[in-house]
Amino acid sequence: MTVKDDRAEFEQARTESIASLGKDKGVFDASVQLILDSDRHRYSYVWSWMGAPIIQRPADIVALQEIVWECKPDIIVETGVARGGSMIFFASLLRMFGKPDGKVIGVDIDIRAHNRDTIEKHPMASSIVLIEGYSTAADIVAQVKSHIPEGASVMVILDSDHSRQHVLNELRAYCGLVTKGQFLVAADTILGFIPPDKAPTYYSKLLAAGDEPLAAVHEFLAENDSFVRDPINDKLIMSSSPDGYLRRTK
Repeated sequence: MTVKDDRAEFEQARTESIASLGKDKGVFDASVQLILDSDRHRYSYVWSWMGAPIIQRPADIVALQEIVWECKPDIIVETGVARGGSMIFFASLLRMFGKPDGKVIGVDIDIRAHNRDTIEKHPMASSIVLIEGYSTAADIVAQVKSHIPEGASVMVILDSDHSRQHVLNELRAYCGLVTKGQFLVAADTILGFIPPDKAPTYYSKLLAAGDEPLAAVHEFLAENDSFVRDPINDKLIMSSSPDGYLRRTK
């Protein structure tokens, strides 16, 4: 029996579902409330990748996998190392997706000894470069650039200090590293959708709407026409970073 090849129809239906989901404010608002409810249990802290804590929600883990598979960067730069799970996650994707020489460059103002130990003893360690210092300092950005080979395709994930000014400074400092067609992701834009009286209190400082990554993204897009909001954002419910996935188009 011949079974119809319905891959094109399936993809079209998926695209339509994503578009309709992106317009459903009720579902998005319910998602924000569920994020707030689950955060009472520190939901984004309960996951791991290949044995290392990965402080991400599952929706973002899958979405990040999708964009790495699609774009297949040679280099992924991430500000904010934390416990190392994201570094290991990206390194494993590069290897699985046919980039055995690909590198993940992690930048953090404080890479604690026990977290460095987790990363440096992991099987993915040879694909990871750690740089300690203030992410937007000129010498640190220069160090990052020194690890990027000429002609390499580069993706950047910004996940360190989430205050508006710092994220805006990072967007400006690192956007030039992102190659055409690749992504620039600002993490934790969900903070821009949370009412001030419900803003999470477990960050190092209170970040209410207006002083958070989404505000920085909006300001950045207004001044830089090389990046656009990517349609992947339309399906990001139960995500830390809705409207934070930007693609370089020129």
